Amino acid sequence: MNFVNVQSITERVLEVMAQTPDDRLREVSMALVKHLHAFIREVEPTADEFERGCAFIVGLGQATSQAKNEVILASDILGASSLINLIQDQSGGTSGGGGAGVGAGVGAEGKTDSALLGPFWRKSAPEFELGASIARGEEASAPGQALWVSGQVRDEQGRALAGTVVDVWQASPVGLYENQDQRQPDMNLRGRFRTDPQGRFDFRSVRPAGYPVPVDGPCGELLRGQNRRPFRPAHLHFMVSHPGYEVLVTQVFADDDEHLETDVTFSVVESLVGRFAPVEKADERGFALHYDFVLRPGELRLPTPPIP
Repeated sequence: MNFVNVQSITERVLEVMAQTPDDRLREVSMALVKHLHAFIREVEPTADEFERGCAFIVGLGQATSQAKNEVILASDILGASSLINLIQDQSGGTSGGGGAGVGAGVGAEGKTDSALLGPFWRKSAPEFELGASIARGEEASAPGQALWVSGQVRDEQGRALAGTVVDVWQASPVGLYENQDQRQPDMNLRGRFRTDPQGRFDFRSVRPAGYPVPVDGPCGELLRGQNRRPFRPAHLHFMVSHPGYEVLVTQVFADDDEHLETDVTFSVVESLVGRFAPVEKADERGFALHYDFVLRPGELRLPTPPIP
């Protein structure tokens, strides 16, 4: 009989996983077993620690709701989401970050760098005419916080991409997304725009505030245990899509935010820092952000919404 022991169990499990018919599933399963078993051998968790780990995973699902996706949040605060983005950018022959400077809109190799989707994107945000405002309710009249956003979408050869869908969503001036805040109208500070024949877009909003990620679930308990601050720098989310090109999911960060270098989700790369320039328009004070996006050829495939 070939019974398992502490030395042989990993090889026995790998032998079983090696029978998986699907090539990619077999590769992923065997790599998972190798790293998981190596982790267990390194830290040698106690039975109590194992139970707490299982409770943490169960708690991620239990804490997920229409207001937040705790599973995605866990991936974010562990740096896994950002690492996946960086690897995908690099593997496609483009930059994983750095390079072009504040507000440049592109990574070192040409394509705009991606950033995590986050737990707050909603599919089918309202579509607006260019120049319209996505701010409604109290946010629409926040004094001194008006934000005028403009930019252009083009390909890696510099050709303008007309008809590109620019989907934007953001937190309010107090750092809450509309699905977290009953005072905000449904779909507030969310909108989709289509670029003009020159690939240009522009819209009006209000300046978003930085905010702490939700800390009322297992992720908050983990952050407290690690003595970490939960703050994200102020940013706007963008999802830019055009037929024949990869969907770009990214964020543009305010250049004057104190949390740029301490983002709890490890998402800030240099090329995604945008210039929030103070301006006055028609006796109204606010900020202007100009940011261009560069797309890479590929399949147009939208992500699964983390919330309805």
